[in-house]
Amino acid sequence: MKSLLTLSLFLVPGVALAAEDKPHGLFAPSLGNTDFVVLIGFLLFVAIIFYFNVPAMLGGMLDKRAEGIKADLDEARALREEAQSLLASYERKSREVADLAERIVAQAKADAEAAAAQARADLEKSIARRLAAAEDQIASAEDKAVRSVRNRAVEVAIAAAAETLAKSLGASQANGFIDDAIAQVERRLH
Repeated sequence: MKSLLTLSLFLVPGVALAAEDKPHGLFAPSLGNTDFVVLIGFLLFVAIIFYFNVPAMLGGMLDKRAEGIKADLDEARALREEAQSLLASYERKSREVADLAERIVAQAKADAEAAAAQARADLEKSIARRLAAAEDQIASAEDKAVRSVRNRAVEVAIAAAAETLAKSLGASQANGFIDDAIAQVERRLH
């Protein structure tokens, strides 16, 4: 308030005197000279600014702002470094997961190939067993058929021999053959 009063004391008479027609110029000190009044007003303004320490306040505010910006930059730099380390960590984990997936796929392929080879070997063994069983069955059926044919041939031969003998032999000769056959059986049994 005091400074406002002082300022008005200088300005009011200066404005009143400025209306008079006096010499003009900066170096003609009179309150009627507008240039001189403006110079005084400017010097007063500068004096008030320095009296209230406005440059120091502005410098302090600018320093605080600079410190805030520097703190923000440091924080941004720290966040950037943290983000880069996280990115590197995720990239490393991604590579590890990709390597693990490749190993799993390779292991699965190897297991599948081994299983296919084992299945192939088992199939070959099964086919060999089935072929052997089929060959055994065929051989058994052949043997059975050969025996059946032999037995039938023997039966037919015996029937034919019996019929031929029955026609050509008489009762006395048949009894003689029977006695000889019984004697041969007794000799072989004892």
